[in-house]
Amino acid sequence: MLTRNMPPKNVRTEHMRIENMRIENTLNENIANKTWLRLRSPRVAALSGLLLMLVTVTACAQPAGAPAAATPAKAPTTAVAIFGGGCFWCMEPPFDKLPGVLSTTSGYTGGRIANPTYEQVSAGGSGHAEVVQVQYDPRKVSYATLLNVFWRNIDPLAVDRQFCDVGDQYRSAIFTTDAQQQRLAEASKRKLQARFKQPIATQLVAATKFYPAESYHQDYYKKNPVRYKFYRSSCGRDKRLQQVWGNSGR
Repeated sequence: MLTRNMPPKNVRTEHMRIENMRIENTLNENIANKTWLRLRSPRVAALSGLLLMLVTVTACAQPAGAPAAATPAKAPTTAVAIFGGGCFWCMEPPFDKLPGVLSTTSGYTGGRIANPTYEQVSAGGSGHAEVVQVQYDPRKVSYATLLNVFWRNIDPLAVDRQFCDVGDQYRSAIFTTDAQQQRLAEASKRKLQARFKQPIATQLVAATKFYPAESYHQDYYKKNPVRYKFYRSSCGRDKRLQQVWGNSGR
């Protein structure tokens, strides 16, 4: 028996079937969503942990406000050596021809008065020695090489003189500018002493203020080659160097 408000049985059944399918689909979607969340959660946790670790490592490696890593110090491109070997005219040429030597300057050091003149030094009593200041590039020529050239151009056995020039102003000496030069000079002198029976008279002294000599003394061997050669020959420098060093001299 049919009523006005009740749909036919077959219609209601179809309606209920559709409603049941809708409910079942909704349940399936909810179950699927919950399963995805469970599967996704470990991935999210792992990725979050990894991100946190990277941030922490970065923060530890470079704390806020920390200074940048220091740049390695560059090796110096110029250095200075000072040698006393008698007449400074004769000490410039052997260093000038060395690759890596930038300049040589004749002058005075080791004395008791400021701004000495040639007349004061050559007369004796000022305490200064005639010296040559060698400016060089340590990347191209070593201090040890300079020492070797120095020794071969002096008479290391002479006391307060060099060749024909007599007086403490012509003493042979190495004026060291730092601890490393002092150490190298001492080692060089000890090694050289084994060659001679007489004691080496060359002094090793910490450098004090250097005073350049008058301009007419600078590069004297270039400006006055004839006078320079006459002086060098008449002073017996080369003859004595041959006696001391043989063919290894100069």
